[in-house]
Amino acid sequence: MTSKQPLPVRLTRTGQPLFPWHHFTMRFSSSPRGARLARRLAGERLDAWGIPYGGDAHDVLTLIVAELSANAVRHGRVPGRDFRLVLSAEGTTLRVEVTDSRGESVPALAEPSNDLDGGRGLLLVAALTDRWGWYPCIDGPGKTVWAVLDVGLS
Repeated sequence: MTSKQPLPVRLTRTGQPLFPWHHFTMRFSSSPRGARLARRLAGERLDAWGIPYGGDAHDVLTLIVAELSANAVRHGRVPGRDFRLVLSAEGTTLRVEVTDSRGESVPALAEPSNDLDGGRGLLLVAALTDRWGWYPCIDGPGKTVWAVLDVGLS
């Protein structure tokens, strides 16, 4: 993707944005099963917030949750510790945050190798969102990787 087109957003009758304010937080086991469950529950929550299954915004956001959750399991796993998913929506902006327990494993964009099956997740996140980043946890070991998508009209 070279240019980002705003995803369509439904407005209320008063012309207000779709999302007055929504928030969802849950912990998941640092396992492939936990990552799958995070993606599924995020999809259900987004649908409940008015971002319907099969829509562009829903597909993009569930892909972002899947990539960040898989990275938390693969690169941020500490045995016996969970990862945390936070979804929030305000106005026409949606934010995904995934917190894991390994602060020394820093996320970075890298050119993928043709010889490897992985290494493209953060490239997808960067291409599909308006901005992304990470910050170290201030209350313990670990880091939070976040991504923001604005589904508003230009």
